[in-house]
Amino acid sequence: MTTSTTEAPPAAAPVSAPAAEDAVSAGQTYLPHRQVLTILSGLLLGMFLAALDQNIVSVAIVRIANDLHGFDQQAWATTAYLITATISTPLYGKLADIYGRKPFYLLAIGVFVVGSAACTFATSMYELAGFRAFQGLGAGGLMSLAMTIVGDIVPARERARYQGYFMMVFGTSTVLGPVLGGLFSDYDVLWGIDGWRWVFLVNVPIGVIALAVVAKVLNVPHQRQKVRVDWWGAIALAICVVPLLIVAEQGRSWGWGSTNSLVCYGIGAVGLVLFIGVEFLMKDAALIPLRLFKNSTFSVVMIGGFIVGIAMFGAISMVPLYLQVVRGYSPTEAGLLMLPLVLGIMVGSVISAQVVKRTGRYKILPVVGTFLVTVGAVLYAQLLFDSPMWQVLAIGALVGLGLGCCMQTLIIAAQNAGPRSDMGVSTASATFFRQVGGTLGVAVFLTILFNLLPHRITDAFGGHLPAGLDTDKLNQLQANTAGIAALPEQIRNPILIGFTDSMHGVFYAAAGVALLACIVMLFMKEIPLQDAPVPTSAPEDPAGSAAGRPTADGHETDRIAEVSAMSNSPVVNSHGSDHIIGGQVSRADGRPVAGAALTLIDQRGHQVSRATGDSAGRYSIAPPGSGSFVLIVSANGHQPAAVNVTADGRDQQVDVTLQGSGELSGVVRAGGRPLAGATVTLTDLRGEVVGAAVTTENGSYVCQGVVSGTYTLVAVAEHMRPTATALVVPDSGLLSHDIELASMAMLSGTVLADGSAVLDAQVTVLDRTGEPLGTTRTDEHGQYVLTDLAEGEYTVVASGYPPVSSRVTVGGGEVTHDVRLGYDEPAEISAAPAATNGAAVRNGEQNGIRHNGAEPGGLDKNTELS
Repeated sequence: MTTSTTEAPPAAAPVSAPAAEDAVSAGQTYLPHRQVLTILSGLLLGMFLAALDQNIVSVAIVRIANDLHGFDQQAWATTAYLITATISTPLYGKLADIYGRKPFYLLAIGVFVVGSAACTFATSMYELAGFRAFQGLGAGGLMSLAMTIVGDIVPARERARYQGYFMMVFGTSTVLGPVLGGLFSDYDVLWGIDGWRWVFLVNVPIGVIALAVVAKVLNVPHQRQKVRVDWWGAIALAICVVPLLIVAEQGRSWGWGSTNSLVCYGIGAVGLVLFIGVEFLMKDAALIPLRLFKNSTFSVVMIGGFIVGIAMFGAISMVPLYLQVVRGYSPTEAGLLMLPLVLGIMVGSVISAQVVKRTGRYKILPVVGTFLVTVGAVLYAQLLFDSPMWQVLAIGALVGLGLGCCMQTLIIAAQNAGPRSDMGVSTASATFFRQVGGTLGVAVFLTILFNLLPHRITDAFGGHLPAGLDTDKLNQLQANTAGIAALPEQIRNPILIGFTDSMHGVFYAAAGVALLACIVMLFMKEIPLQDAPVPTSAPEDPAGSAAGRPTADGHETDRIAEVSAMSNSPVVNSHGSDHIIGGQVSRADGRPVAGAALTLIDQRGHQVSRATGDSAGRYSIAPPGSGSFVLIVSANGHQPAAVNVTADGRDQQVDVTLQGSGELSGVVRAGGRPLAGATVTLTDLRGEVVGAAVTTENGSYVCQGVVSGTYTLVAVAEHMRPTATALVVPDSGLLSHDIELASMAMLSGTVLADGSAVLDAQVTVLDRTGEPLGTTRTDEHGQYVLTDLAEGEYTVVASGYPPVSSRVTVGGGEVTHDVRLGYDEPAEISAAPAATNGAAVRNGEQNGIRHNGAEPGGLDKNTELS
């Protein structure tokens, strides 16, 4: 049995049952197609920025490094960007779940644009690496938040359709990036600016347009979550991932077993342990909550996405190398020859969107997609250095078709596996694991390529390098392949054959990884998407149903059953189910809520089941089948609550805590006048604070969210005596109670004997009945202070040490006899005092007036002992 506890957040006013769904998750109401396309225009521009930047910079980086005199440092410009983009991805997801999507998507675009503009002013590779790192902080949120926002505004079955647009943008940038990168890098100066600087500058106008569009059209409601931001988790994740990303980028030049690499491995391992420990302690507030991995579907999607990233980025990165190094095409031409792969991604996205929309199923798509990538990688491994180009293009289309079937489908699976409240975290996690896998894949596959290359080239020459081509010359050709085209044909062709044979090993490795991903996907447990209207056999209540009404475009709205929040109707289950959702409905103090009304609705708002809780607060309700639903709970005197539940074929326990909808109010007065600024605190029988307020200018206070029960009401104000009152709030939760505070006086003075101050004299204050109200001792100056006295007349009793007598016998020698003076504990006030004085403390007479050196609000009384 799966167990979870959900506490409904307190609200300022009662919420009707039909609207309770919005209390669960912002963006729960899906938008019409036209409005989605309007929002999508801004999201696509933002994602186009990130996708274009990755491809355009990779082509121009050599020209940039040469111009900035840092060819051996060029990798850091890519590494810095990759590190910050990867690390910030899950943080964007968590922050967007807490505070909302729009502000952080705007922040991501803004940071990216500023970083792009800064890159154009770089004067060294180190400056460029720093600016690229800042740019990556923005890029981390562009792709994952765009996918998250689509999940907010589009039903799950429709998401593949819209997310397919993102794949098209991704594919288009794959082609357009190298074309623009090659174009800009070919210019020494363009319009008075170095040509390569336009690689970054082109992002600025696109980003400004995206910023304006998103600011105008992206208005998705969001309810802020009351959880902490897991900054420690983000730091631990950075400690884990940053060293591993660095060694992935630099390991080939350092050596995978070098000291630098081993240090990175060790730091990464420590960071991983720290990250898991922090996430365990943070629980629901964690950057990536570990509870999400208890869902087998989510775990498989993360593992599968990581492996798909290795195969996808690793395999795709080899294709441009083959086209440029082996076939001799320019970067611009190589980008255009990637067009069939892009078209394959687009076709695969369209096919997967239709399958998901029509069937609500998605498991088959990543299985088929990874299998197609496997087949494509094997076919790539059969290419020769002079194979017909149609074969290269056809294989690219096949691989693109496979990628289109699985890329956005895995995002949908991750979103559907986790709660809607974790939509941002789920989407960002899927993107994060795929990015890390892609980085690892490129590093590993390039290592395989360059490890195989010398041996394959030597084999192509028959086992021995020809005269004039030694190992050093071969290493130079590996570092700069542009010189291969100038070699004689009898030397060039074996080198190209060696390059091709080396790539065969890489493609076979990619095929093995893709096949592993396919096998992993077979173990993914599919949770059907339930966003289509669910047929029901339950009779409709004409009085409680809203008839379909025509909208402005002539279409009828869906017929949505109106659920009475206070209905005590018996269970109505329109679908047979062998499994139930059950649990306890309780108040904030743990006491059960009897007779709660429970309604289960699907993601479209259609009622699918109802139930009523028993006298002990227990309930059980049957879902119609597997899928995501919303459980609405309401009870008299409490705020209604709406809870996301996912039915997965097992009995589940979902405990719900209802906040009170009652109100305790009143006026705090002092001397009959309203008192502003007083603090009123309400505690329950356990001593827990359940409400607090500060009085207004007219002395009034209001404590909301109160339920029936016994409480202690405490009022505190400056220069006033605190007061505590026991209250019983009725079942309605509404109670008015006024409070009268008394002024707090202070009595101080000096004890004298024959005109001299008496040290350590005991001073006791008695009320009119002779009861002691307080006792104190004088200091070295004979002064005493008694606080927290109410207005009235008192008797002040002062006494020195009582006499002590003892019998002593003195003999012939020296005798020592100690005498101890002190007061009996407790002091007997009935004994005749050495001196008594009357003191009166009255508001307006002694209170607030200085007397013989007394502080305001007190009385100074000198007492003389005789």
